[in-house]
Amino acid sequence: MTLEIYTTSVIPIGAMFAMTLWLGNTAYLYISVAFAQMLKAIMPVAVFILGVAAGLEVMSCRMLLIMSVISFGVLVASYGEINISWIGVVYQMGGVVGESLRLIFMEILVKRKGLKLNPISIMYYVSPCSALCLFIPWIFLEKPKMDAHGMWNLHPVVLTLNSICTFALNLSVFLVISHTSALTIRVAGVVKDWVVVLVSALLFADTKLTVINLFGYGIAIAGVAAYNNHKLKREAIRNISDDSQAALTIPMATSSNLNR
Repeated sequence: MTLEIYTTSVIPIGAMFAMTLWLGNTAYLYISVAFAQMLKAIMPVAVFILGVAAGLEVMSCRMLLIMSVISFGVLVASYGEINISWIGVVYQMGGVVGESLRLIFMEILVKRKGLKLNPISIMYYVSPCSALCLFIPWIFLEKPKMDAHGMWNLHPVVLTLNSICTFALNLSVFLVISHTSALTIRVAGVVKDWVVVLVSALLFADTKLTVINLFGYGIAIAGVAAYNNHKLKREAIRNISDDSQAALTIPMATSSNLNR
């Protein structure tokens, strides 16, 4: 980790992570957990569009069709929302853009700068930067309101449990990827999305799911599954080609040594 890499890669990643946390958490003040989860299904679309703009992805008819299916599903789910708040939608979409930019910066860090970090190392470098990016605007935007309303009852037990869950989540992702495969984590992600929607509908009284909600979200999840399948096939093809090139390189190096 050099100063140049930290300033050009880690700081933007930390800033986008802070943006995701701020806007994404603010959205929960206006919309339900289930509806916020449905809106997050648009994430692959945002990542793909930004990836094309950054030169990391290539536009194709297949990908355009998949992105259209996901977008259509999210639109249908939004249309079926009973108590929709457009302020909450804007906040959630801002969080989606921030998370998409974070993933793009992460891919640039790995592919173009060749620095591969596991989630624990990423947290070590990114978390202090994200905390600073959240602390500075908090002083000017939220602290005056908290002082005016006396909102300093922060419930340390709840905050501690929340922090432990967040750390455990990042650690579990690292362990799952280390001991299984990318397919497992992608499938688990789709299952997790459905569990969040259904469980939140049972736990929170403000969550009222409709048939249109579930139908649109089902379409979006089908598009996400197609996107994951397409990405995994491309990764498999890339790995096969890399292995073939490595196999061809070894005999050539051996023959050159014999000629010497």
